[in-house]
Amino acid sequence: MSELVKHTAVTDLLAGVTVIRQHGSLPSAVADITADSRKVVAGGAFVAIAGTQTDGHEFIEKAIAQGARLIVHQQECKNYSEEVAYLQVPDSAVALGVMVGNFYGNPSKQLKLVGVTGTNGKTSIATFLYHLVEEMGEKAGLISTVENRIHSEVEPTAFTTPAPHELHELLARMVAAGCRYAFMEVSSHALVQHRVAGVFFAGGIFTNLTRDHLDYHGTLQAYRDAKKMFFDALPPTSFALSNLDDPNGTFMLQNCKARKEYYSLTNLAYVKCELLSQELAGMHLRINGADLYLPLLGRFNAYNISAVYGAACLLGFDSAEVLRVLTLLRPVRGRLEYCVIQNRVGVVDFAHTPDALEKVLDTLTAILPKGASIIGVVGAGGDRDSGKRPLMAAAAIKYCKKLVLTSDNPRHEKPEDIIAQMYEGIPSELRANVFCNVDRREAIRMAVALSSQGDFVLVAGKGHEAYQQIGDEKFPFDDVTELRLALEKIR
Repeated sequence: MSELVKHTAVTDLLAGVTVIRQHGSLPSAVADITADSRKVVAGGAFVAIAGTQTDGHEFIEKAIAQGARLIVHQQECKNYSEEVAYLQVPDSAVALGVMVGNFYGNPSKQLKLVGVTGTNGKTSIATFLYHLVEEMGEKAGLISTVENRIHSEVEPTAFTTPAPHELHELLARMVAAGCRYAFMEVSSHALVQHRVAGVFFAGGIFTNLTRDHLDYHGTLQAYRDAKKMFFDALPPTSFALSNLDDPNGTFMLQNCKARKEYYSLTNLAYVKCELLSQELAGMHLRINGADLYLPLLGRFNAYNISAVYGAACLLGFDSAEVLRVLTLLRPVRGRLEYCVIQNRVGVVDFAHTPDALEKVLDTLTAILPKGASIIGVVGAGGDRDSGKRPLMAAAAIKYCKKLVLTSDNPRHEKPEDIIAQMYEGIPSELRANVFCNVDRREAIRMAVALSSQGDFVLVAGKGHEAYQQIGDEKFPFDDVTELRLALEKIR
């Protein structure tokens, strides 16, 4: 891949940045831009951001000592160095995104970039779109929770939506590799923190909204409003495709200036989909009157495919060809990923909210053989919304004959405390069917041991993740591998 061209002239970097006041003479160019004082280079620019953990304004002097020659700040500065230029802006997080976009030549303007936001379905929709466009003969990029892709190059990912510097650099690398399209998940955290500032979207997709991330946003309304920020910012030249069947589907597009379209399983819409039948091997859909068979499961996947079909058509692809290529799609890793071993069906899914868990279990119940049962393994992450824990357990026991509550990613909480909070959601008359085991590996083995031939064993919560986070350390752990091993040992 060719070397990325970086635009270092300060006049270019400040294009689109609102400046309240300036102190000192601006340098003609800067070597780099960062919001991390530890990464400041000589002749670089430091953007001071008041983050959730630390306030960058407290590190301005450190940045200057390391060689910064341009300081972009939001709060008033108490002291000024005569050797440094200062720019005060209304929002330094927004300024950072715009400046970094300019630094990399605004690669998002050179791509047809589609953002996907909502509680559930983001990874599947973005990944399906990437594979569909690649199958159509175009080079595409992907930014997702599971992985990042630059055409055929696959990279690990640390965040659903990367920080501005990493994001714009990734988009620039996509352009350098010849990609014309890109698809990315846009998280509510990223929107509130302005991580997509300076990014130009050709389209946006809304999936659904259910309880999640209230530990960060505080209320469901604040969480919803964070998602809406994405659509409010879309330009008139882009499209906005929303789920008409979600209670927030029309609300999301109320102030949107983009072309507005909807997809639905129950109402007339730009994309009208019907789920005609499903079994373990896949499902039969009818989209805008055309029938197709897909190796996917679940009403939620019918919504995902509707969004993919609608977005592809809005991007200008031929609808008949889109339908043909859709039949070639395969499930995303860790999303209803299943295996059949020892006459049992093992299923792994990323479901980590009450709504997502209930949808997965409802899907499995619909295809469960007569006389068979679902045995579940469910946990909840530490340092996250504790209010959803009893709700998840309550949702699970509605469908599971036996349920094992276990550790997920406990982080800095005691697994026993998390499990106890989940257990509170179990009705007293069903508690005899619930078991607790803080060791996730042993919990999976316990669930398999509780199963009979024909049963489905669902391990939910971590999906594609190949680790378990305890404290600040991540230990290797893969639900798919552990479930397979447990099933293979059954006699």
